[in-house]
Amino acid sequence: MTARVLVVDDILSNVKLLEAKLTAEYFEVVTAFNGQEALVKIEEHSPDIVLLDVMMPGMDGFEVCRRIKVNAKTAHIPVVMVTALDQPSDRVAGLDAGADDFLTKPVDDSALFARVRSLVRLKMMTDELRMRETTGHSMGLVDPAEMMSEPAPAGRILIIEDRPESLAWFQAALEGTNEVTAADSFEEAMVRVRGGDYDLIVVSLGLRTFDGLRLCSQLRSLPEARHVPILVVVSDGDRRKLSQALEMGVNDYLTRPVDKNELTARVRTQLRRKRYQDRLRHNVQLSLEMAITDQLTGLHNRRYMSRHLDTLIAGAARTGKPVAFLIFDIDHFKRVNDTYGHDIGDEVLREFAGRIAANVRGIDLACRYGGEEFVVVMPDTDVEFAYSVAERLRKGVETTPFDISRAPHHLNVTISIGIAGSKMPGDTASALLHRADQALYRAKHDGRNRVVAAAA
Repeated sequence: MTARVLVVDDILSNVKLLEAKLTAEYFEVVTAFNGQEALVKIEEHSPDIVLLDVMMPGMDGFEVCRRIKVNAKTAHIPVVMVTALDQPSDRVAGLDAGADDFLTKPVDDSALFARVRSLVRLKMMTDELRMRETTGHSMGLVDPAEMMSEPAPAGRILIIEDRPESLAWFQAALEGTNEVTAADSFEEAMVRVRGGDYDLIVVSLGLRTFDGLRLCSQLRSLPEARHVPILVVVSDGDRRKLSQALEMGVNDYLTRPVDKNELTARVRTQLRRKRYQDRLRHNVQLSLEMAITDQLTGLHNRRYMSRHLDTLIAGAARTGKPVAFLIFDIDHFKRVNDTYGHDIGDEVLREFAGRIAANVRGIDLACRYGGEEFVVVMPDTDVEFAYSVAERLRKGVETTPFDISRAPHHLNVTISIGIAGSKMPGDTASALLHRADQALYRAKHDGRNRVVAAAA
């Protein structure tokens, strides 16, 4: 794994030693010797992770970390404090400042590299979401997600521990703010995760009745747990288990004996990060939906219809099953806009879209083609059946006025419909669309408010 690491320490020998070790592991290293320089280097080089000393002249590491985490451009960059400080209160202070981990010197190289790789891997997943969200934002589809800054985020937490006294301690430490559930067997843990919507899973790696590492591996394979952070609890000095856990995608860890303040600090960090990533995923999904959806009517848009129709025609060519294509036009729609205004015209379009959606099957594709024109693509459907659907919809529109928000509060509307069916072999989406469009032209030319099928 290649990544850019920013090493920040005011002692040259410490910087050079860490730089040499990281370079040997194929990391790209950037260095800084004080807090202010570190903030400048972050802006200039966009590191994937920051290894930060605490005791520095001027601006200490706690303040540097706080400034990184309050900046929306850099808050997602993981920070590991590497320091000689070794008191639990120091570790909690670093985590409260926003650090993702707090390692006390001398740091075992394998443990450090495992943690760096783990955090970089997690950051790269976030970077991918951020990049997709940026694309959606640049298209005007979504607003960027903000980092969660609530001081005590609450969440649904599952604790997996088979020692009753240890389980009771964790529950007492986390209950109140959070909704805490427990499991003491492999099978129960899997069932709860499959059926629950958890924000964090805490797994003891000192389980007596089953293998905690195997459980973590299985959890990561479940769709329900793929994006849920996992925090493992390991015995002090058990570097093998910790390294294996980090390599398989565990998000964070605690070493026994567990300090309650450190537990709550790490839980807060994981809950905040999950909130942020959930918002990123929501924005990415929203931008995908908006890219293929007509925002006024909620139906698919013309771009999506064109690609979908190509796929259906190709499938029909292989299977020999027919495809029907219906194109609708609201008669004299310009008069509606000119007489009542475009806002009323939009109301008519939305209601007509709803009527189309209510009259077609789940396998059919309803789209707004443009302006007052709509289309429905009906797979596995011949022209005769499509004609009956179109005629039913035409009659319903003619006999049921459209509700509008201003006087006269009801409008009588009619529609014209053109239909074409696929012809095999060698038919194309563009040819099918052209035949349906010609049928629609004849319907309008012959007096509107009618259904016309293209010649077979």
